[in-house]
Amino acid sequence: MIQLFEIAFKSLLSHRLRTGVLVTAIGIVTMVMVVMLGVAEGMNRTLIESSTTLMSGHVNVSGFYKATAGQAAPVVTDYRKVEALVRQEVPELNYIAQRGRGWAKVISDTNTKMFGLGGIDVTQELGLKDVLVIKSGKLEDLSKPNTMLLFEDQARDLEVKVGDKVTLSAPTPRGTNNTVDVTVVAIAKNVGLMSQFSSFMNEATLRDLYQLNSEATGALQLYLKKSDPKTVKAVQERLRLALAKAGYELLDEDPRAFFFKFENVSREAWTGQKLDVTNWRDEVSFVSWTVDLMDMLSFMMAFVLLAIVGVGIMIVMWISIRERTREIGTLRAIGMQRVRVLAMFLTEGFLLGAISSLAGSIIGVIISAVINGAGVALPLEVQLIMMSDKLIIIPTAQWALTAIVFITFAVTSISLIPSFIAARLKPVTAMSHVG
Repeated sequence: MIQLFEIAFKSLLSHRLRTGVLVTAIGIVTMVMVVMLGVAEGMNRTLIESSTTLMSGHVNVSGFYKATAGQAAPVVTDYRKVEALVRQEVPELNYIAQRGRGWAKVISDTNTKMFGLGGIDVTQELGLKDVLVIKSGKLEDLSKPNTMLLFEDQARDLEVKVGDKVTLSAPTPRGTNNTVDVTVVAIAKNVGLMSQFSSFMNEATLRDLYQLNSEATGALQLYLKKSDPKTVKAVQERLRLALAKAGYELLDEDPRAFFFKFENVSREAWTGQKLDVTNWRDEVSFVSWTVDLMDMLSFMMAFVLLAIVGVGIMIVMWISIRERTREIGTLRAIGMQRVRVLAMFLTEGFLLGAISSLAGSIIGVIISAVINGAGVALPLEVQLIMMSDKLIIIPTAQWALTAIVFITFAVTSISLIPSFIAARLKPVTAMSHVG
């Protein structure tokens, strides 16, 4: 085996120009793949951070309350009992934030917008201040009644600033319309797509708007000590079983954001309370597809580029076999078996792919670090997709290794056809060949 690698390495060195061109081409493919996968990872981490702050915990216990069969509201009644059960069943818990949920018309002196409302108790929101960048006003002022936080674009569209008043109008769970006047006490920097249609207000004021008592909330957002997918899913399943065992009625599992479930719930012929247990990815499923799309595009682009480079690899290896026909004939004549000849050329392909992809991955990581350090600003249209105002690239060791393995396997596979042709050469024909 060592001898095969030695022969393959010397063969690649003896054709430096040809090898250099192939190494460069394969390295560029790997570099592009590493950078694009890094962009996808950056999007994924930004999505987790923003979603678990703006809309969801790692796991959520929410639900719907129906005063009549056709009228549903995103409310959890008597939530303190539910919270006590959650604390008992989830030792992985870091903290719980209970939030009101709503959808209201926001009316200023000059404009009107519809977007989601999150009623928050600022003292419970341990992670909120780490994600939100306040442009004007103070986040802490949301502890005062009749106060609201807007994001930059919302404030611009409504033409309001800190200190201005707006009116909120929304239907209560019993079907009557209610209004409340609030003061804008803070304006925060946009946080990607999700900050376009959601905002925050004082928790008690949201209850007043929807005429709810102090024992009702919209959702219990659970933040875990470890947020890996396995832990999140395990906690979610455990809570469903524990709540059902405790006598709570549960909605059927539906991996969508709560506002997509209104139509189905409203059509169902039941009244009272039903709880729903979701995870963060369920609640942002309407935007998480962008991360999956970026992963897919990374592999598709790498595949297309590899197909182009692969043609060049096959041509170069055919030329190499033609130039080394007499050498192959001599090796076969002294007893080298076809399998070993095949292995010799495949080893060349493997080394070519491994060396090139390793170099490309290193360059991709360096380029990613440079771009992150430069803080490349993104246009608004791109921010909505990327979930961030800057281009964030995180080429993890896992993705870099995936790129190296994928590219190396592909290049080795491409080398199979010319290697098989070389192995099938007859010794007499090969030795009589005139190059």
